Amino acid sequence: MKKRIGILTSGGDCPGLNATIRGVAKACFELMGEENVEIVGISNGYYGLIHNLCRVMQPSEFSGILTQGGTILGTKRQPFKMMTVIGEDNVDKVKNMRETYKKQKLDCLLTLGGNGTHKTSKLLSDEGLNVIGLPKTIDNDIYGTDVTFGFHTAVDTATDAIDRLHTTAASHSRILVCEVMGNKAGWLTLNAGIAGGADVILIPEIPYDIDKVSAALMKRAASGKGFSIMAVAEGAFDQEEAKLKKKERARKREEAGIITATGRIAAQVQAATGIEARVCVPGHMLRGGSPSAYDRILATKFGVHAAKLIEQEKYGRTVAMVNGKITSNKLEDIAGLTKFVSPKDQLVVTAKRLGVSFGDE
Repeated sequence: MKKRIGILTSGGDCPGLNATIRGVAKACFELMGEENVEIVGISNGYYGLIHNLCRVMQPSEFSGILTQGGTILGTKRQPFKMMTVIGEDNVDKVKNMRETYKKQKLDCLLTLGGNGTHKTSKLLSDEGLNVIGLPKTIDNDIYGTDVTFGFHTAVDTATDAIDRLHTTAASHSRILVCEVMGNKAGWLTLNAGIAGGADVILIPEIPYDIDKVSAALMKRAASGKGFSIMAVAEGAFDQEEAKLKKKERARKREEAGIITATGRIAAQVQAATGIEARVCVPGHMLRGGSPSAYDRILATKFGVHAAKLIEQEKYGRTVAMVNGKITSNKLEDIAGLTKFVSPKDQLVVTAKRLGVSFGDE
């Protein structure tokens, strides 16, 4: 009897999704025999599971995608907080997902995604579906895993953006502020900031004092340094905003016409230092392109481990790397939790010992 394996990619795309899909499929064919496995591709994430957008994929479709960015299955954001809410379309999303699973005669479902994806995976697991998660996000903020696929490629891309700012900043004697994706966690900004030689790194976990940021920039200028580079996470906020609840902070920013703090920071440091400050936003470039060699290998290892879990029928789990070894965690132990940067993290300490300012001291 053939084992039918559903696969979906959910949330934002990132490099390594196709490499993971390939790793799962090829390892399943190898472990259980190609004739004993059917891979059911689900289009556009949980939206496709809700609306039964499914098809059996041919083995040939898993060739040539190791280096391909994005996702061959397509993806669409389906917020977890709305999963149990029946909207104007009168669609019971959880019921529909259960029914699609049964209609497609799936033996298990693989969900490739970030924090929201894993919360829905846990929900479906609780509904009795056989689910295995695979941790994908450029933010590297999934609890219980050392690293997520897509992260290292995004670090490389963000670092390249910061690298390219150095020459133009030096040429014009400017402060250049690079806004890096990362709304809740600052792993991407922290790593790219250190790798790119940023002088100031601002992340959500360490609320900043704009006066201390400006003082650090003035200190550089006084020492004869004609320019400065700032790496700022899109979710960064100052110490006054840190006293507010998230919704209140968002409301005040909306009233002030602020989406992210980066533009405001540039204006503030320019006013305080007298040095022209400009903003660069790489944006979705950080999600795009071919996965790095590291992410290709990591995605393949994750995919192969997921195939082993399927063979062993170990469900309700998500693949992870812990202390350098590929393993898995129970969905119930990690879903809904976020891995934040600790202000005492070794990388933060390393940066501070180099003289990098986080605007907190």
